[in-house]
Amino acid sequence: MSTIKNPVLKGFNPDPSMVRVGDDYYIAVSTFEWFPGVVIYHSKDLKNWRQVARPLNRVELLDMKGNPDSGGVWAPQLSYSDGQFFLIYSDVKVTGGIYKDVTNYLTTCETIDGEWSNPVFMNQSGFDPSLFHDEDGRKWFVNMVWDHRIGHHDFGGIVLQEYDHEQQKLIGERKIIYHGTDVGLVEAPHLYKINGYYYLLTAEGGTMLEHHATLARSKNIDGPYEDHPENPLISSYYNPRLALQRAGHGSMVETQGGEWYFAHLTSRLTKAPGDVLLMDRGYSQLGRETAIQKMEWKDGWPYIIDGNYPKVSVPAPNLPEQKWEPDFPVVDQFDSEELSEQWQTLRIPYTEFATIKENPGHLRIYGAGGHSNLHKQALVARRWQAFEFEAETKVFFEPETFQQQAGLVTYYNTKNWTNLHVTMHEEKGKVIDLYASERNNVYNPLGDDVIPVPEDAEAVWFKVKVDQYNYQFSYSFDGENWEVIPATFDSWKLSDEYIQEAGFFTGAFVGMSVIDNSGMGKYADFEYFRYEEEEDTRDHWTLPRHYGKGQKGKGKVNYGERGKS
Repeated sequence: MSTIKNPVLKGFNPDPSMVRVGDDYYIAVSTFEWFPGVVIYHSKDLKNWRQVARPLNRVELLDMKGNPDSGGVWAPQLSYSDGQFFLIYSDVKVTGGIYKDVTNYLTTCETIDGEWSNPVFMNQSGFDPSLFHDEDGRKWFVNMVWDHRIGHHDFGGIVLQEYDHEQQKLIGERKIIYHGTDVGLVEAPHLYKINGYYYLLTAEGGTMLEHHATLARSKNIDGPYEDHPENPLISSYYNPRLALQRAGHGSMVETQGGEWYFAHLTSRLTKAPGDVLLMDRGYSQLGRETAIQKMEWKDGWPYIIDGNYPKVSVPAPNLPEQKWEPDFPVVDQFDSEELSEQWQTLRIPYTEFATIKENPGHLRIYGAGGHSNLHKQALVARRWQAFEFEAETKVFFEPETFQQQAGLVTYYNTKNWTNLHVTMHEEKGKVIDLYASERNNVYNPLGDDVIPVPEDAEAVWFKVKVDQYNYQFSYSFDGENWEVIPATFDSWKLSDEYIQEAGFFTGAFVGMSVIDNSGMGKYADFEYFRYEEEEDTRDHWTLPRHYGKGQKGKGKVNYGERGKS
């Protein structure tokens, strides 16, 4: 039997919104503060996926300067109607405190990889918006309502309002149609109409281990909604030994042959050696990923087959298999007209600080602010998508002051990163130095032992080797003879679970950075970047023994900090 192997989208691909258009399947995922906003993947068989679009690629669509860590694009929703794609998305400007300050927008395009329209303002009442196209041609907008009032629950329920596409605005009454189950923190609403019922799929329980997806239905779009008799639809919370944890926030799709599948976020965890945290389940430096489960219908309700928890191996649909070439080569030679779409930048387009046209065959990055800067960082990076990999680059850089540095960075957010770089030392000249930030505590593992760069070295090569527990940097002056930096870092500290503060919704990145706080606009040229994954030897591919099938979440759980799915 052909199977789907989960996760299908590895490494920081959360909040999947899945839609079928004819024989084609698409999934849109969240990108938070990383630009361009939203990544869309394409499949013909639900097994094999390739990246096809990053629609929010203009500042007119997404202006994130100043956005906080893990602000920006939360939970996009992709749909298709009237011969065009509709993409609903949020831009979250505030994540902490009692206010969220989120604006929801709509953009459309006739083709998935075309130029998307300028945004239509929808509302600002809460996050995780989506658009439902009813059989009668009317369109309905839903999102969770954020309640900032002291003494009220933050998650104020799911609000429904009609959308008039000709007028490009919401019209009519706003109505709270659902307050969620006893799990709490209801968000991420998606509406479906199936066999005369409106089904409302939501996420509950926050973003961590307690995450759930729950379902309700009604004969009327504005309710009242009755809960699924065996909620949650899916969760990992009751199965501590599962290979896939944090299962929740998702969307449903019916295949051409009448089979049903559910795409949802999940995380693979690694345990820190000797550490016990979060019920001994571990850390997810790869962030929240996307998995797919098969569904079946019983008595008018969908169920995840074989129990309401995520599986690594799932029966594939009866569809012709379509294998794709890898999205990106192992080595990027920077020899195209535009920067490859594996790369993302923080909050702003790469064209505001970098180019591959001034020195063909090189990525030229002009220095900008440091890693705590929320407006302009000159960082070009890509997701970690495996627990074990190597990343390597070659940099040409002639710093004039200690305020200028260029090098190789591992990055989670403005408070958690490491940076191996070339800089200038007043007495030793051009040197290699290393800085690290852990929960905003910055330190230098090398101390005074900076590494002088020989005068005849035309460039410096940097490399980082990552495994599920640690990572370590190396350098070379000829690309062949490598020296290991005598400092070891914990991979698992670049994870949601370790950060544990506002701004923990993404995953680890690796990339190239140039910092220049002198105002001189110094640049560095990067000749190539190699990202090469090693064969995965972890045991997370084997589904461990679980604590029973389909245990239901009855009773209230104290989830602590406010969640976000």
